[in-house]
Amino acid sequence: MRWLVRIGAGLLMLIVALVGVVFLIPSEKVADVAAAQFFKATGRTLTVEGGVSPSVWPVLGVKTGLVRIANADWSREGPMLEAEALAIGVDMASLFKGDIKITKIEAIRPQIILERNKDGAGNWEIAVAGATTPDTPATGNETTAQVITLDHGVIEGGSVLFLDHSYGTRMELRDIAAEARLPDFAGPATLNLSGVKDGVKVVMDARVAAFDTFLAGTISDVTLNTQIGGSEVGFDGRIGTAPLVAEGALTADFADLAAVAGVAGQAAPALPQGLGATVRKVSGTVTLAEAGSLHLRGGLIELDSNRFSGDLDMTFDGARPKLTAKITAGALDFSGLAGDTSAGGSGGGAASGWSRDLIDVSGLGALDASVALTADSIDLGTAKLGRTRLLVTLDRARMVIESQELQAYGGNVTGNFVVNGRGGLSVGGDLRLAGIAMQPLLQDVADFDRLIGTGDISLKFLGVGNRMSDIMNSLSGDGSLRFGKGELRGLDLAGMLRSLDVGYVGEGQKTIFDAITGSFTMKDGVLRNDDLQFSAPYITAAGTGRVGIGARDLDYRLTATALAKSDGTGGVTVPLLISGPWAKPKFRLDMQGLIDQNLAEEKERLKEKARAEEVRAKAKLEKELGIQREEGERLEDAAKRRAQEALEAEAARALKRLLGGN
Repeated sequence: MRWLVRIGAGLLMLIVALVGVVFLIPSEKVADVAAAQFFKATGRTLTVEGGVSPSVWPVLGVKTGLVRIANADWSREGPMLEAEALAIGVDMASLFKGDIKITKIEAIRPQIILERNKDGAGNWEIAVAGATTPDTPATGNETTAQVITLDHGVIEGGSVLFLDHSYGTRMELRDIAAEARLPDFAGPATLNLSGVKDGVKVVMDARVAAFDTFLAGTISDVTLNTQIGGSEVGFDGRIGTAPLVAEGALTADFADLAAVAGVAGQAAPALPQGLGATVRKVSGTVTLAEAGSLHLRGGLIELDSNRFSGDLDMTFDGARPKLTAKITAGALDFSGLAGDTSAGGSGGGAASGWSRDLIDVSGLGALDASVALTADSIDLGTAKLGRTRLLVTLDRARMVIESQELQAYGGNVTGNFVVNGRGGLSVGGDLRLAGIAMQPLLQDVADFDRLIGTGDISLKFLGVGNRMSDIMNSLSGDGSLRFGKGELRGLDLAGMLRSLDVGYVGEGQKTIFDAITGSFTMKDGVLRNDDLQFSAPYITAAGTGRVGIGARDLDYRLTATALAKSDGTGGVTVPLLISGPWAKPKFRLDMQGLIDQNLAEEKERLKEKARAEEVRAKAKLEKELGIQREEGERLEDAAKRRAQEALEAEAARALKRLLGGN
């Protein structure tokens, strides 16, 4: 505020000089006196062209021609202020008392340049001999020795140009019309201002309860209302400027986001439905702390049909702004975020493939965050969630969503989901779904409605790419599934097995099952499973094959057995091939597989019969030859051993007879 004090003091001296001397010296000398007084106060050159015209009635005052205030010596942009004319009126009675009561100040088409050089110095920074330094507090006496008031200050057709050479910023407010009133220097001051920035009208109404307190930098009650196009921002609270602090009630309605962004020199973001596509409102108690942190208490945020309430804190002392928040909400609708993940379809999944639209996650790097969110329900478009408690952590463009409570499709979901925007996009997670109703889940996620029942699923996954199609074609990971009793629509497996007819497929067909279990792995967007087990009344089945998540197709072999014995043997076994796109899978019997299987079974039966005949023949031969095989001994070896034993026995008898034995 000190630059305002110094320039204001200079202008006040100009007023005193103009009014006081117009009756004492010729008018052509008045401008020189005023310029000298202004230079003494500010160190800047004041130029008045066209002379000074005094008036006595009905108001004591003066009117000048063209007025210029020099810019900083490093500027190349021309005068800091230039006005076509300046009219000043004062109250004569107050002037004789030693006070300055300005009845009117009117500036005609003032052109103001506010400029910051590459070193960060502003052209409004006034430093002259005897002036207050940053280490020396400003006092009321520094402003003026007299009591100063202003009945009516007017600016017509003005403009303000702001330049920041450090960042290449250029902002200009044109067609400025302003009115200021300060009837009591220690009382309230009001300012009404309007202007145009890049075709957008800006209106501001401000009221300071105690002008002298506010000017000194201490906290004062302030009311501020601003309109930017069709957007409105209001503040009613307290503001101090040394240091800059604020606290009060904030209301904001950014109905015209394009206007707000345009005034800020930015393009308006294309916000999706649910995150402010049409409605963007904020209210609550806001605090700007001395350290520069921003706090919202009792906040209410409206983004389209979504309403959030809670407390938010924003700090700026790190590499990025840090948002910490605790937010509660009712039913949230984020279905607009899903967009068109595919071209649609019915019943068994869309056929045209995943979206190839670019996914922009550059916003993840704008700030860090730690947000606790509690909501009654969340509609994500591709999935619908019930009661939800999430902890969202954002660090250097990597967002982790931890599920503390997540009810969905009649069950619960635990684990985490990660969106990593560091150097491209990747998504991953470690999720566990318990007691989930599969039909509505698969209907929402994959447009597949043929599986009815509840199940448990565990899943670890990672996908990389800047498009949905890239992510789905790069998925890797593993998981398992276990379903209880349910129904598989579109396939009568029992009827197919009984008749060996694939006609038991289509509308109205179904298979009732008791359980489905299995595990799977994923690589390059392809899911592979080799241990699927399917059990149903009078039917069992084992499955193996692949499911193309990226390609949205499948190639799977289900080997089903009907009417098997309790030990799993017997019955009718038929291999069923399922292939083609998710939208229209084809079912056909694997006849070659069935033939190969029957041939293998017949071959095994004949081998078993031959082995049995061989065993019987060997047993008969052993009996006829009187051979008793030892454990692990072959029949041939046993026969040789038996012959050797007989030969040795006969030789022993012959030797005994030769020696005269009996």
